[in-house]
Amino acid sequence: MTPTVVVGPVSRGSMLGALTAAALGVGFVEIRKDGGPATDSDRWVQRTTGPDYQDRHVVFGFRHGLVKSGDRVLMVDDWADTGATALATRALIRDCSAHWIGAACIVDALGNARLRHELPLRALIDVRRL
Repeated sequence: MTPTVVVGPVSRGSMLGALTAAALGVGFVEIRKDGGPATDSDRWVQRTTGPDYQDRHVVFGFRHGLVKSGDRVLMVDDWADTGATALATRALIRDCSAHWIGAACIVDALGNARLRHELPLRALIDVRRL
């Protein structure tokens, strides 16, 4: 399924996501961490992650309306470790009534193989090959 929008979390996910979106000829939305709406008067969609690789809970979000109902969304990032970012992003996409296609990253370091299939996640390389 071809995406209509690519999303990427700051900072490396934004860079990779924007390049992916440009290559696919679709829109791009940056997902901001902690505090985006404080400087913006627009309504935001936000979710808090489960524990990440540093055992932190991070608030992710973007302006409401950037991802629209019916959009097909692909998340792009550099590294997947716990899956917390992808799970929170998937929840954000569903909050917008959009369709989650899956996640793509450079390095798959997921410890939980179930998440690889549940998300679904595709990667260029498995961490065990580094």
